[in-house]
Amino acid sequence: MAVRQAAAWCYRGGSISAEPRINDRIRVPEVRLVGPSGEQVGIVPLAKALELAQEYDLDLVEVAATARPPVCKLMDYGKFKYESAMKAREARKNQAHTVIKEMKLRPKIDPHDYDTKKGHVVRFLKQGDKVKITIMFRGREQSRPELGFRLLQRLASDVEELGFIESNPKQDGRNMIMVLGPHKKKTEAMAEAREAQAARKAGRQGNSTPDAEPAGQAPEAPAEAAPEAEAETPSEA
Repeated sequence: MAVRQAAAWCYRGGSISAEPRINDRIRVPEVRLVGPSGEQVGIVPLAKALELAQEYDLDLVEVAATARPPVCKLMDYGKFKYESAMKAREARKNQAHTVIKEMKLRPKIDPHDYDTKKGHVVRFLKQGDKVKITIMFRGREQSRPELGFRLLQRLASDVEELGFIESNPKQDGRNMIMVLGPHKKKTEAMAEAREAQAARKAGRQGNSTPDAEPAGQAPEAPAEAAPEAEAETPSEA
């Protein structure tokens, strides 16, 4: 089998963690078995499940210990752990790069200011960042929450090609907030930004090079003027 041992319950840094029981560490008379491709095999005796694991050269892994009977799956546990670790690492990487920007608006914002604020939101979403939109109410505006709600819906609609509503509009004291999430991941946005920067740099370098004469080609000489036709000599009488 690919893996013969599983870590027991351990205490690390004040938190308790455990790995699933596998192979001979599973202590139940029967299991609900899932095949290597996710197909349902059914309820079989534990001995039969272990026998199938040996035939496939895979591990018998308990994936749902609280079920009755427990659910076990045939898999390469070493490969499964490696792929899970890589996915967790990628998730942490994306989470570390994600930045939450904030944009504040008034419910009665004028069109020019709205376009300016929307431009900032577009730029943030293109960068792969989340944007927290805050509508600030003052005085009697607090009695008109629908103004803020409509403004948030309008903004979300204007940038829907770049982002989506991750957190719906909700009242927070005297303010109303909404969070927009980017369609693109931070890593994808950064890669596209680097490519665009490299393309702009290459374009500037190409424009700065003067057009040169083709090698080995002499400059074209000015055309000579055609000689004037000789005047006819009058014939002697």
